[in-house]
Amino acid sequence: MTTAKDIMHAGAQWIPAHETLDRAAQLMRELNVGALPIADADDRLCGILTDRDIVVGCVAMGHDPAQVTAGDMAQGTPRWIEADADVDAVLNEMQGHQIRRLPVIENKRLVGMISEADLAHHLNDEQIHAWVERIYA
Repeated sequence: MTTAKDIMHAGAQWIPAHETLDRAAQLMRELNVGALPIADADDRLCGILTDRDIVVGCVAMGHDPAQVTAGDMAQGTPRWIEADADVDAVLNEMQGHQIRRLPVIENKRLVGMISEADLAHHLNDEQIHAWVERIYA
């Protein structure tokens, strides 16, 4: 059985909720990623910050990214998957919530992220077709 841990991109990093968006953007550049999970003071997932969130939700609104925190941008209930979940559970979670990135948690700690690229590398053509059809519907 293929699991979330098998297809994830390992080495994902949190951005603490108290960090500013300019620091988040720098970390995204350093890691070459477009999204960072946001961790609260107890190292628990409290959201996901995307590069688009920074641009549209902060800069385009005239706010200073050096004054707005990642926690300020955290909205809704963050979605995640356990590392030992099978691929069908991963697909169901991403499809059911129409999300393109999914943090992978093991022993209450972030161990990786699953993105569209990870799915494309690990799914068969039928699975990819069904996923694309649902996520972009």
